[in-house]
Amino acid sequence: MSAKQQHKEEGELRKRGAAAAAAAAAGGPSTKATPANSGSSAASAAADEQDGNGRMSVAEIGRIVVAGLLLVMALSWLITGESLVWNWRKLPTLLGSAKLYFKGPILLTDEELALYNGTDPSLPIYVGLNGSIYDVSAAPSTYGPGGGYSFFSGKDATRAFLTGCFQEDLTPDIRGVEEMFIPLDDPDEEAELTKAEKKIRRERDVRRAKKQIQGTIAHWASVFSGKTGRPYFYVGEIKREPGWLDKLPKRELCALAQQGRPKRGDVDKPPEYKRGTARPGT
Repeated sequence: MSAKQQHKEEGELRKRGAAAAAAAAAGGPSTKATPANSGSSAASAAADEQDGNGRMSVAEIGRIVVAGLLLVMALSWLITGESLVWNWRKLPTLLGSAKLYFKGPILLTDEELALYNGTDPSLPIYVGLNGSIYDVSAAPSTYGPGGGYSFFSGKDATRAFLTGCFQEDLTPDIRGVEEMFIPLDDPDEEAELTKAEKKIRRERDVRRAKKQIQGTIAHWASVFSGKTGRPYFYVGEIKREPGWLDKLPKRELCALAQQGRPKRGDVDKPPEYKRGTARPGT
């Protein structure tokens, strides 16, 4: 090799070295992907995407479950004012209240209500009280067939709740029940009262008796609506025709209620009950 050729090759090598250095400074040589490399990259990306989708599905399910629980607890608090977390015993009441909130109360006639006495396992167990209907399905051993209070199921037996006469008073008719709360007068003491005083005393006795009736009904309504911790809840009302009560025969006070009437001497007398101190409208 002549000196001229050697000098020429050295010059080309220097040019190639300079070009390589410039390419390195610019971020390295660019390489064109081959079809094999492209296929491998696409397969890897698809695999990563599939794995990613799988992980997202599990995460989504978890989020849905958590969101559902939070929704139930929120509805429990908004609708009933109580937390579901600390009231698992009240779960039937809370769920029943939520169902009532969305669907509204049901309306049943007395004949339709009779079907919900626990004999049909496909139907809930209902108890009627003062025209309202309550679900007591959570206590089948009590209100279901053979239960200690099964005679209350499928009917409105408000009178029996007041008198305690569970055989003859299974009816919604409470007319005359106030007599069980009115004290029996002592004949000698009553003889000293004037006609006006007797009338005033009677009117006051009736008013007080009716308040006791209302209080007793309110107590049982509180029990059956779940407010005392029992797993029951309100579901609707009994549908009756106008004047239905007038079509029923009037009842006498049952023997048990009659025997339990208090005596006037055993009842604390308000000052206005004393002779000569009563005033109309007081």
